[in-house]
Amino acid sequence: MDDFERLLTIQRVYVERFVRFKLNSKADADDVLQEVYLTAYQKFSQLKNKDSFKAWIISIAKNKCNDYFRKKAVLYEIPLDELIENELSDGRHGISEISVVRETLGLLGDKDKQILYLYFWKDLPQAEIAKRLCIPMGTVKSRLHTAKQNFKSMYPYRTVILKGECSMKKLPEFIPEYKIKVNNEAPFTVKWEELIGWFLIPKLGEKLSWGMYDIPSRKCSHVYDMEVTGKAKVHGIEGVELTAREASYSGKNEVINRTFVAQLTDTHCRYLAALRNDGDIRNYITFLDEDEFMPIWGFGEDNCGNEINLSAKNDIKRVGTIVTSSDKEFLLDIVGRYNVTINGNHYDTVCVMDIETYNSGVVSEQFLDQNGKTILWRRFNRDDWAIDRYKKRWSEQLPENEQITINDITYVHWYDCITDYIL
Repeated sequence: MDDFERLLTIQRVYVERFVRFKLNSKADADDVLQEVYLTAYQKFSQLKNKDSFKAWIISIAKNKCNDYFRKKAVLYEIPLDELIENELSDGRHGISEISVVRETLGLLGDKDKQILYLYFWKDLPQAEIAKRLCIPMGTVKSRLHTAKQNFKSMYPYRTVILKGECSMKKLPEFIPEYKIKVNNEAPFTVKWEELIGWFLIPKLGEKLSWGMYDIPSRKCSHVYDMEVTGKAKVHGIEGVELTAREASYSGKNEVINRTFVAQLTDTHCRYLAALRNDGDIRNYITFLDEDEFMPIWGFGEDNCGNEINLSAKNDIKRVGTIVTSSDKEFLLDIVGRYNVTINGNHYDTVCVMDIETYNSGVVSEQFLDQNGKTILWRRFNRDDWAIDRYKKRWSEQLPENEQITINDITYVHWYDCITDYIL
């Protein structure tokens, strides 16, 4: 095996993940990957520092992806209205929001549509726009400002929450008593856009608070205040930046601030990057950093994320406290319909179970209403989970807590989470 083959074998997974993140079509991605490998092989002799192979081949992949999108620029030959229609239908946001954006653009004049399209969808610098439209740079700046204002005035939703406008709701010290009752009707399909594990929808303007409650004490141990702070890009892939402020309920302990980037598409919700503070160094890890990123933030095949359009697949079957599952690697499925009563309110929900996909030995139940919002989240530990650390099985530590059996293995209820959505 020569140096090129050896280095490519090591870095192939990162190259493929990058290209597949950029291109929605698997067939197109495979074609682009072949071009990447061919170009890299032909130019390998020009690479002086072999330690830079990863960055070098990723740059080739980036250029090939850009070439792919340039070829699609033949769309410029289509009338302006069709251009915008086609581009927006492939957007990175929920279907309803795409429709609202498209409808708002339809209210604008052709000049506003054109300048917004070139600037935001084609990501052209103002100098390039001036060249393409044969107008002075000052005119581009003026038209762009006017078009933004016109769009903002006609868009029905506010995309920014002003400071102090909406304060987080105070979470209760003890989780309200709740009841979970089986509903024998067929489970409904649901659009679940929340980030798995954090409950926030990664869209501009979103914010919420949620709390973690120990069982059986039912007392809140930690509170998380979360907010989407703005748009972000990771390796050229668009998403939004989110912050999470973690504090003990008493407020006495040190506050921990987290920052990460996530992306919501028409089909999936996924993490793109996370910021870690290593001493005085701000360390950014991304979906290309497999060993560091994937075990903590990755989910699904090639980190595709969790599906947002959920329906029962029968990968996981549940009858009472007895659960059986298939042998798939990523086990997340709707297991039934339930009526949940909590905080004096009644909710028609489906229960989504996650079996050891994000943490070995951990199972979760997530009860979603028909809006796709979490009503109640519950964690169960496999009886021997982290036994080296805790020195006892969970059935011994928490003998009063509920137990479920999954494929003949015992799991014990540990803690619950609720968000201010139910308050």
